[in-house]
Amino acid sequence: MGKLVIFSAPSGSGKTTIVRELLQRFPRLEFSVSATSRAPRGKERNGVDYFFLSPEEFRQAVQEDKFVEWEEVYSGTCYGTLRSEMERIWQKGNVIVFDVDVIGGLNLKRIFGDRACAIFIMPPSIETLRERLVKRGTDSPETIECRVAKAEFELTKAPEFDHVVVNDDLAQAIEEATRILSDFLAR
Repeated sequence: MGKLVIFSAPSGSGKTTIVRELLQRFPRLEFSVSATSRAPRGKERNGVDYFFLSPEEFRQAVQEDKFVEWEEVYSGTCYGTLRSEMERIWQKGNVIVFDVDVIGGLNLKRIFGDRACAIFIMPPSIETLRERLVKRGTDSPETIECRVAKAEFELTKAPEFDHVVVNDDLAQAIEEATRILSDFLAR
């Protein structure tokens, strides 16, 4: 079994943007596509952004122990890491990259210990986070407030990660994450 890198953050922290850049910089990194029971948003594609499962399919996969970890992130919406996806990436000799919610990230770190590097992407402030979510234009005002409330809880979990990168300046955050990854991959 190989290494894995976990990126977690409150929604709107810029985590996905940072992960995309790092995937370009490190050819051995390969993104692990998570499964979800929610419907696709915007231009999301099955098997690329997520494996979109119906709630029934998701429950069935849980019963069949197909997930390394999973959870109900929002009421009625589950996300999980498929064992088959991890095995596929490790068989190629690559390092798995996860872009997962905070609790999922901590679960993966607990399961894989020193083989995992867990990085928390910290927004500069809750207000900045709210502005980013509004600007993104993918969620209703109610959903945004729900995400902001969840973010306040998630920020309390940051000290449990191996590293915290504040995304106040995107270029700086990418450089800091690059240094962290270079050190981890060299071990």
